[in-house]
This record gives sequence, structure tokens and C-alpha cells, in this order.
Amino acid sequence: MEERKYSNMHVLMIPYPSQGHINPMLQFSKRLSTKGVKVTMVTTIFISKTMHLQSSSLPSSLQFDFISDGYDEGGFTQVGNISTYLSHMQAIGSKNLKELIQKHNVSDHPIDCVVYDPFLQWVLDVAKEFNIIGAAFFTQMCAVNYMYYYVYHGLLKLPISSMPISIPGLPLLELKDTPSFVYDPGFYPAYYEMVMNQYSNIHKADIILVNSFYKLEDQVVDSMSKLCPILTIGPTVPSFYLDKGVPNDKDNDLNLFQLDSSPINWLNSKPEGSAIYVSFGSMVCFSIEQMKEIALGLLGSGSNFLWVIPNMEKKNISKELVEEMSSSGKGLVVNWIPQLEVLSNKAIGCFLTHSGWNSTLEALCLGVPMVAIPQWTDQPLNAKYVEDVWKVGMRVKVNENGIVTKEEIESCIMKVMENDIGREMKINAKKWRELAIEAVSHSGTSDNNINEFVNKLKRS
Repeated sequence: MEERKYSNMHVLMIPYPSQGHINPMLQFSKRLSTKGVKVTMVTTIFISKTMHLQSSSLPSSLQFDFISDGYDEGGFTQVGNISTYLSHMQAIGSKNLKELIQKHNVSDHPIDCVVYDPFLQWVLDVAKEFNIIGAAFFTQMCAVNYMYYYVYHGLLKLPISSMPISIPGLPLLELKDTPSFVYDPGFYPAYYEMVMNQYSNIHKADIILVNSFYKLEDQVVDSMSKLCPILTIGPTVPSFYLDKGVPNDKDNDLNLFQLDSSPINWLNSKPEGSAIYVSFGSMVCFSIEQMKEIALGLLGSGSNFLWVIPNMEKKNISKELVEEMSSSGKGLVVNWIPQLEVLSNKAIGCFLTHSGWNSTLEALCLGVPMVAIPQWTDQPLNAKYVEDVWKVGMRVKVNENGIVTKEEIESCIMKVMENDIGREMKINAKKWRELAIEAVSHSGTSDNNINEFVNKLKRS
């Protein structure tokens, strides 16, 4: 590749087509824009039809392009089978991605690098066909990626037969602390195959990026880097809530749900630190029994609470219970809201969460203690770190039927909100917020790593 001006570097971003994977790459793209890099975000035609994009806040050097995954009318939901979806997406997507790269390469801004989500490991093979730099972008925490790496390379044998699990750089783990695909690979075989396939060609990647920051996971970063050199470039949280180094960067710009901002006024009327924010993301689906226990636990805590229940999940909670929460004067149930704006509100004292990585990072960056109810995928290991490593929250205990009781929820909330344990968590949460700001600020570890990434493009 001939030498080009630093400001003309052009990166193609290929996220896995879901909101939780697109937004971290989009935030990273905005960071790159401050370094003078042009970025083209590529996602599916179906996503383009459903996303609510706050384009007014995007830098002019960031644009979108769309390719077909073969399911333009419904995306993954059109087929409902992850194996079928991924194989069809690879066949159709590879062809369309090649055409897209060819289109850009005859323009004034040819592609210098393809940054891809390893869930779509075939993208790296396409990049290499064009002799383009390939950079893997892991959206989950280092500890999760490292554990998957261990399993893929046979360094951790499944099923796990001895406890505790000891991996250099990680805390000692019980089975319940491991990602669901490690704990029980046979339960989600298609997803297990997807997370393992991330490593099938990772040795061909020129750069490996991770959405975390060094001091948050220093031991695992040091250990993993000995086997698989990585650059931590996170947290990929809008700059407004951290260093304010990216102009107009106040929120995650892409939403696949229509947002409702009216609950902010409700929060503004509540005393500082008095309210619980409750959200379990867009993919967790609780049973009717579990939803009831959560509702009764919230009511029993005596705290104000704002609970996000997407419309598709409302079938699992009775209208009578929703009315009881609303009529109590303490609770407000909403469909979907701007999470960062809520977490940054002075009224929020606790986040009741599924411990998805994006939500966990946002809470850490805004100094909010957590009560964790992890369900699957990476969430159990995230919750382990929340409770035992970062000491910013509690993980609930489940009963013999796999249910978290109202008494357990109420107890955890009250400990985090009221007693000495909770006060210590708030101090720790504030510390991690300060370290997150330090990481992305000028000459911080993540800022330096982003500069290293861009310099590698320049040297190419």
C-alpha cells in the first residue's frame, strides 16, 4: 500500500448486526475521527430499516454503508436459527463486502484497514484477499475473551471436572462464574460454536482490540497479551460522560428501539441516590414467576425505582402488578429509555442489571453500584468481577428452582443502597469512574493504544 497522508486513513468497521455490538464500534469510530481517520460503518440492510440514528451528532468523517445478510426484511428474526443465519450471512455477506471494498478502492479513499467483530470471523478472510490490514474488535471484557481462548486452544478442557478453576490472570472461579457456553456448551450449541469460531483465524489478524481499559483488567490483559497481543481501547462510552474529548458525543447514536425521555423528569423529582434503575437489556427474557419476584422485591425495598420492561416482555408480568407498582408512588415502568442519561442522574443510587458488558461498563463509568442478576453468555463472569474484583456490587443468589426470590432481591438492594457495604461500593465505583476517564483522556492507556493503532495504519 503506498504511503498516504495520516488524515486520509480510511477504516471499514464491520460489527455483528445487533445494537450491543454496533454501538461500541460506533463509539470507537468517533474516537478515531478525532485522530483524523475516515470511518465507514457497515451493517445490514435490515438494521438500516430499524435503527434510530442520531446522525446530527456524528462527525463528518464518519459515514454508513449497508450490505445484505440475505434477510433484508427481518434479519435474524426472519430465520430464527443462529447457525442458518450465520452461514447464510457469510455466503451473502462475503460477496457483498468484496463488492463494497472494490467500490471504495477505486475512489479517492481506498480502504486501509477492516475492523471486524470476531463473531463474523469470515470478514478477516475477505480483508486478507485484498491485502488489507485486519483488526479484530472484541466487544466483551478481556476476561471473557481470554476464557474462550483457553477453551478453544484446549488449555481448559470441557466439561470442567475440578474446582476451583485456575487460569493465570483471572480470579479463582466456580462453575457458576463462567460464561454459559463454558458452563454448559451443550445448552446453546450454535452460540457455543459462534464464540469458539472467533479464534479460528485470529492468528491472521494484524491487530486485536478490546473494549475495556488496562487498569480495569490489568492482570488478565498482561496474561492474555503473552499469548495473543491485545490493545485495550475502551471504555466505548460517549465522551460527554468521560473526558469530553469528542465533540457532540453525548449518547449512543444508534437505537433499535424508540426512546422515551419523559421518565427523566420523574427522576429529577427524586432525592439524590434514592432510586433504583432496573434494566435487563434487550435479550433477557424472564419467566412470569421471576418477573413477579423482581416486582415484589422492588416494592419491598421501599426505594424509588424506574424499571425498563420492553413491550415484548410485558406479557410476562400481570397488569395488576404493573398498576400496583405505579400506584405505590415509588415505581415507574417504561418501555425503553436513554440509559446513560438515566445512570448519570443524581437520583440513581443502584443499578439492578443482567450484567451485560455494555451496561456494566456504563455503570462503572458513571460510578453507579450494581445488583447483578446474570442470565447467560458473558454475564456470570461480568457479575463475578462486579462483586469480587471491582467490589462495586452484589450478585444475587438463586434458589433450588433457579429463581431469585423477592427476599433476596430486597436484601441485596438494601445492602447496596443503605449500609456500610453499600457506602464502600460507592467509593469503589467512584474510583473506577475516575480511572475510566484517565484511560481515554490524552496520554491515557486507551488513548495511547488508539494512537498506536492509527500509527500502524500510517506505517502500512
